[in-house]
Amino acid sequence: MHASIIEPLKGVSVATLSTALFKRGLRNQTLQGVGPVMPKGQIMVGPAYTLRTIPAREDLNGIDVFRDPEHPQRRAIEQCPSGHVMVIDSRNDPRAASAGSILITRLMVRGAAGIVTDGGFRDSPEIGKLEIPAYHQRPSAPTNLTRHQAIDIDVPIGCGDVAVFPGDIIVGDDEGVIVIPAELAEEIAAEAVEMTAFEDFVTEKVKGGRSIVGLYPPTDERSLKDFAAWREKNGR
Repeated sequence: MHASIIEPLKGVSVATLSTALFKRGLRNQTLQGVGPVMPKGQIMVGPAYTLRTIPAREDLNGIDVFRDPEHPQRRAIEQCPSGHVMVIDSRNDPRAASAGSILITRLMVRGAAGIVTDGGFRDSPEIGKLEIPAYHQRPSAPTNLTRHQAIDIDVPIGCGDVAVFPGDIIVGDDEGVIVIPAELAEEIAAEAVEMTAFEDFVTEKVKGGRSIVGLYPPTDERSLKDFAAWREKNGR
């Protein structure tokens, strides 16, 4: 994914992106019930690489399935491209882990931008200490085999009640995770940068005692003039 999209998105929040998408009629792009394993004060950005699961069936999910080098979960970890975010469809079920610290460490070493599930992760204290951003519903100690059968990779999925297509842009911050349709990513990134600059200006003025009336939104022409002067002064 071109740096002209990725780099600008590293400076904008999920909240700002949700507003930009809302303006285009997209109301259901923020993953529900999914948050950071450990807040890191940074923004995760990357194209989606997906893993789909179905409910586990006991006769097909013994511990020996992990001996198969083609097991979809293991294959996904080894094939997720550098700079991508692995997104796991665990059907909003955190009763068993979607992955643990060893697999996520491997994903980190291979250069992934992050990992997201609408289930849970085991070894979450260790995962929280890793450099790679990770998002889930809650800690979950049981092995994935008790609830989930990894079935396919790099296909359209649902995660946190949001449709995710391979290549969609995934953005996560300390508040949550949002999905930007790939075809809208460039214009959303450009608009979000502008929105962020204006929101920073407004925040500064409000902290200084200014009323939000006429400022947010900028219905007073003075607000627009002040914003233009602020941008020039701050190089924004």
